[in-house]
Amino acid sequence: MDSIPVVDVSGLRANGRGPRRTVAAALGRACREVGFFYVTGHRIPDTLRRDVFDAARRLFALPDAEKQRVSVKLSPHNRGYVGFGTERLDEAAAADQKEAFNVGLDLSPDDPEVLAGKPFRGPNLWPPVPGLRDTLLAYYAACAQLQDSIHRGFSLDLGLEEDFFTGKLARSTSTLRLLHYPAGPESGAGELGAGEHTDYSNLTILATDRVAGLQVRRRDGVWLDAPHIEGAFVCNIADCLMRWTNNVYLSTPHRVLRPAAERYSVAFFGGAHPDALVEALPTCLAPGATPHYAPITAGGYLTQRLTATYDHLKASA
Repeated sequence: MDSIPVVDVSGLRANGRGPRRTVAAALGRACREVGFFYVTGHRIPDTLRRDVFDAARRLFALPDAEKQRVSVKLSPHNRGYVGFGTERLDEAAAADQKEAFNVGLDLSPDDPEVLAGKPFRGPNLWPPVPGLRDTLLAYYAACAQLQDSIHRGFSLDLGLEEDFFTGKLARSTSTLRLLHYPAGPESGAGELGAGEHTDYSNLTILATDRVAGLQVRRRDGVWLDAPHIEGAFVCNIADCLMRWTNNVYLSTPHRVLRPAAERYSVAFFGGAHPDALVEALPTCLAPGATPHYAPITAGGYLTQRLTATYDHLKASA
């Protein structure tokens, strides 16, 4: 495959099963062949996307002292600001040249799971940016709805009941992440904004600006550019869904080059409920075959992956 396929997911909302199966088949081909696809027909308003990018620019323009007051190092739940050099997605490379801000499921302080101290069940950390909270939570909800719709397509493609994943995605570990990549120096050719990696959860829904940088590694090792397509999201399956499908769907390594100009993107890392058991789906396992992966909860798997990424989590593991 020489390019990343574009899938119009509007058919997933059709009353008839035929259009839904057509979209499901297109999603399945993309997940088997390249692991990435563009999504159109999603019904997330352009105005909401613009508001999120505007909020990201205002957030990252804050003085560093303000951003550090909501540092991810203050949260055991993967919430808050991630500074430059904090992450190293490719452990064999230098630290990533980016900064980020993470938001998770917004629960009330008296929620039973918050009171119980369950993982990924803490408060979000909000910097003093007017309108930021309302904008990000509205966008989070819209992406969660799109994730659920796409998973219904996955279920059809995999021979499962269409609502197989619906309950498993409720009150999920999903993270909304704002990202800012500064322009690279002319002498910094080959420097990476984000090192080569695969994503951790089930499905990534990425909104990009018009600045190039994202590259996807084809199955034969060739790197493909993932250019901006107006109004579309760049989506890819991640490692937790790969485990669920027993490698029927393969997650794909990707990276972000240091951009020629300042670059912003907004990623929704769609996951499952922390207690959801991730084990080989029966339709993805031949009779008598041994699964490629041992069962694990979605929260347990995400904790493993984050521990390998954040220095402060390594120190406290």
